Amino acid sequence: MKQTKSWGAGGRCALVILATAVAGGVEAADDSADAPLEEIVVTAQFREQNLQDTPLAITAISADLLAARSQTSIADVANQAPSVTLKPQAGIYGPSLAASIRGVGQFDYNPALEPGVGIYVDDVYFATLTGSIFDLLDLDRVEILRGPQGTLAGRNSIGGAVKLYSKKPEGSNTGQITGTYGSRDRTDLRGSVDLGITDQLAVRIAGVAKRQDGYITRYDYGCLFPESGIPPILAAGDGCVLGKEGDVNYQAVRAQLRYRPSDRLDINIAGDFTNENRNAAGQVLRVANYTGTNDINPFPGDHPFDSRWKCGPYCNYATYISYADGERPNSIADGKTTFDGFGFSANVEWKLTDTLQLTSISAYREYETRFSTDNDLSPLAHSLGRSDVSFHSFSQELRLSGSLTDGAVEYTIGGFYMDQKSIAGTYQDLRYSPLAVFQQWDPVNADTQAVFAHVSWSVTDALTLTGGLRYTEEHKDYTFTRYTPTGEIQNPALHGQTGIYDGDRVDYRANVQYAFTDDLNVYLQFSTGFKGGGISPRPFNVAQVRPFNPETLDSWELGLKTDLFDRRMRLNVAAFYSEYDNIQLTLSACPQFGGPGPCALVTSAGDAKVKGVEVETMLRPIEGLSIDASVSYLDFEYQSIDPLAGGPDRPTGPQLHHRTPYTPEWKWSLGVQYEIPLPGGATLTPRLDASYQGDMYSNATNAPSNLIESATLANARLTFRNADRNLDVALEVTNLFDKYYVLTNVDQSIGTAGLSNDQPGRPREWALTITKRF
Repeated sequence: MKQTKSWGAGGRCALVILATAVAGGVEAADDSADAPLEEIVVTAQFREQNLQDTPLAITAISADLLAARSQTSIADVANQAPSVTLKPQAGIYGPSLAASIRGVGQFDYNPALEPGVGIYVDDVYFATLTGSIFDLLDLDRVEILRGPQGTLAGRNSIGGAVKLYSKKPEGSNTGQITGTYGSRDRTDLRGSVDLGITDQLAVRIAGVAKRQDGYITRYDYGCLFPESGIPPILAAGDGCVLGKEGDVNYQAVRAQLRYRPSDRLDINIAGDFTNENRNAAGQVLRVANYTGTNDINPFPGDHPFDSRWKCGPYCNYATYISYADGERPNSIADGKTTFDGFGFSANVEWKLTDTLQLTSISAYREYETRFSTDNDLSPLAHSLGRSDVSFHSFSQELRLSGSLTDGAVEYTIGGFYMDQKSIAGTYQDLRYSPLAVFQQWDPVNADTQAVFAHVSWSVTDALTLTGGLRYTEEHKDYTFTRYTPTGEIQNPALHGQTGIYDGDRVDYRANVQYAFTDDLNVYLQFSTGFKGGGISPRPFNVAQVRPFNPETLDSWELGLKTDLFDRRMRLNVAAFYSEYDNIQLTLSACPQFGGPGPCALVTSAGDAKVKGVEVETMLRPIEGLSIDASVSYLDFEYQSIDPLAGGPDRPTGPQLHHRTPYTPEWKWSLGVQYEIPLPGGATLTPRLDASYQGDMYSNATNAPSNLIESATLANARLTFRNADRNLDVALEVTNLFDKYYVLTNVDQSIGTAGLSNDQPGRPREWALTITKRF
């Protein structure tokens, strides 16, 4: 069944905005005599290039633009990037990121699963979605590469890659400090300093500390409604508030030591530490329709799991307690999320000759996170979980880059190795299902190695041919453990089972680029990518210890990059068509594997075709005025679905007319700022940003219970900068019109749990920020 597509109101509005922006640029260009748009340098092809000369779909964002948009987290940068979805996850997934580009991604934090979007910091690959919600600390720029990066970024960058680049030490003896105060006692403090120790040695240290009260209120139901028969936790005079969720308590520090003994050798050693200690991400109950026969009511009287437990748009009744019922013990969680992570890296660039450079990138990462969730958001003993995940990895990448025939041919050859280990520990009390009270510590070992080559040949001044090839081998082994709450082996058939996955893959890229003029480039590209396979990491019985195949993507892309009207307008367009095979999806119900009961089975569910168009533009029509806009349309269409996963005979699974999770058809954004000169040389700059995201679903099985409705959000900022350019004072308002919208959704109503939870976005907030440079 083919899904009927419609342009819809969002699409029409996007086209109107883009047309208005383009028309405004054309009209204003004739009278403009100010500075043109600046050149943006990216390193997506292993060397520094002008963004407009790089034949890839890239969104590049400078540190200044991040600040102007009031963006402080990696999840924020997706608002203005076409076909990109980055969302902080709900409490059940801990401190992790849901990431998708062009309909390809991953949303499950489990470290045994691979992300579909590669996340990199200073070219160091972060192998899990957990711990990927970075603060944008002391950055030089962000590059978002859209489409499969199988030969360039490599491992698991099948949808694309998000690359963060820090400011390097320069020995400038400069620094800055920034303080913010805002809604719900928001207090942010961040700073950096760049010091020259000798002429050859420099150090840069940056840190951030952020705190803010939560915006989701957790009420004591028995205290609010004493006649209900639910015993209160708090005394009536305490206000019946158990806590606030969705708060912020985050600290991070990063130090870099840079040694440049000559103009041929550059050594940069970095270390970082991150600590997060907060309440769970705030959730609200959307669906409560548990109809199973298991008793989840530990209290006298009739208290079914139904709509009475829906509290409101910004509140819930979670207690993080499941009382003993004679067969099962007390289960208690603290409702907290903690994360401690650190890492070290060494980046060495050695110019062996004038035309040959060796680059080495070595890195070690480690983290431990603990989080808990009261899934039913009620006082009932429905489901409660505590998780403890530890992870460490070592990676090494070597590149040899050079040029031939006076620079007409540029090449890079290299290798990559990564070894990682994770232990997914959890305690689950799922009383809606028989025998679903257990604890586990499942180790997963994984390693990968790859070799790659990339070459670019300037056949003429106008014509450039580019090719890439990468071969990857992967190994994973999973060992499953299942214990009772008292420590005995619970499921002998499953306990001790080991699943092993081995695979290899060849990815390639072919690109033809033609420059009609210095300011007009067209390219055509075919590229591939993959996301590693494995063993489903959450079996509830031995029948669910099942392998899943690697995802693969073959993609055609046609791109146009232009600088128009004496570089007062930049217009980049990309159109793509992709064949997406062996799509990995997590099923909520799988009676064919173990009968009724819980299911979180990862399976290769089917194949799809994905096509779309992306447009980005920047304009400076008159002095002081800057406009940036983007729009994307994405059409995701299943071609086949494995009958074991879904289709007409499996209504609890995905259907041909469904869309993959977190994939809106339409996205657009518009930003406008105008720098107003003041007497004495100071400036005042108002800025307004608006972004739209169309309807999308959080579950592979699309249903009203997991529909995330479209939303248009707006932010405003007013910045004063003094004449010496060393003091900024900015007032910002985010979610300007106080729109209620949903970030993520966890839908377990399709299976046996009978519930669905939303994570609302933040309501309108204000903040005052002061930055001092020295």
